[in-house]
Amino acid sequence: MKNLTYMEAVREAIREEMRKDPNLFMIGEDVGPYGGEMGLSQGLWKEFGDLRVKDAPISESAIIGCALGAALTGCKAIAEIPFCDFIGVCMDQIFNQVSKMHYMFGGKARIPLIIRTPIGGYQSAAAQHSQCMEAWFVHIPGIKVVMPSTAYDAKGLLKTALNDCNPIIFFEHKKLYQVKGAVPQEEYAIPFGKADIKKQGKDVTIIATSYMVQIALNAAKSLGQCGIDVEVLDPRTLVPLDEAAILSSVKKTGKVVIVHEAWKRAGIGAEIASVIYEKALSDLKTPIQRVAAENVPIPFSPTMEKYVLPNEEKIVEAVKKICGEG
Repeated sequence: MKNLTYMEAVREAIREEMRKDPNLFMIGEDVGPYGGEMGLSQGLWKEFGDLRVKDAPISESAIIGCALGAALTGCKAIAEIPFCDFIGVCMDQIFNQVSKMHYMFGGKARIPLIIRTPIGGYQSAAAQHSQCMEAWFVHIPGIKVVMPSTAYDAKGLLKTALNDCNPIIFFEHKKLYQVKGAVPQEEYAIPFGKADIKKQGKDVTIIATSYMVQIALNAAKSLGQCGIDVEVLDPRTLVPLDEAAILSSVKKTGKVVIVHEAWKRAGIGAEIASVIYEKALSDLKTPIQRVAAENVPIPFSPTMEKYVLPNEEKIVEAVKKICGEG
């Protein structure tokens, strides 16, 4: 094993797959000599050149349009949108073209296109640079949705994505980029639709996504000191969703807290809760609790941002509530 940051793990997956496949290329704003808005593509342009690490104009529509056209004609494309907040600019292309072409052409059109985009707050970046938009894409048939929470998962899931022939949204949390983790030296991949139990427990299940997995693990430590044994489950992919793993954990604990950073209203937590209520209602000992962002734009003020976004204290409070200690 080697110790890599989340960002290094993503970059390594891209580099390794680009060395294997001359038809794989990357396109985005400043991904070339500059090394990307977040610094993730540093070194890739020097190794692979302009044809395969392509700087695009400041036009999300141009980026997705070019990547989609290339994917349709035999290339594999990685399109980088530097902030997920700007994905609305090219949303028509994604939900009307990228997601539907395979279906509308009777399965003859293949779309090996990965859209990588950073998400999330906790950096006082204000309302237009701090959002989590995964629920939009979970709602759209024809797109796979991936949200890694560790360097190990980021590389393994991206390897799978880069060898898939379907359109994929790959969400990378900005707060995770510099978090280090163990990554195997040898080749590996993580299949989609396989959740991971980040911590075993018997009293309560916390289902958390992306950066919230790290916050949930911290909360689980605090709760352990209070005698509450928490299980932390990371779905890793939202489409496909590992319902079997979720239902198995619910059956074991009977108590569930769902944590995601996006707004609570109509967030992925509502979908997961519905799956549990429809398929495992008899296993629940208490109503499901959700911890998510308040339904307001994300504030710039650090104090207000902390109030709006989920945190360890809110997770602890939710767990204690369903354990009868709140």
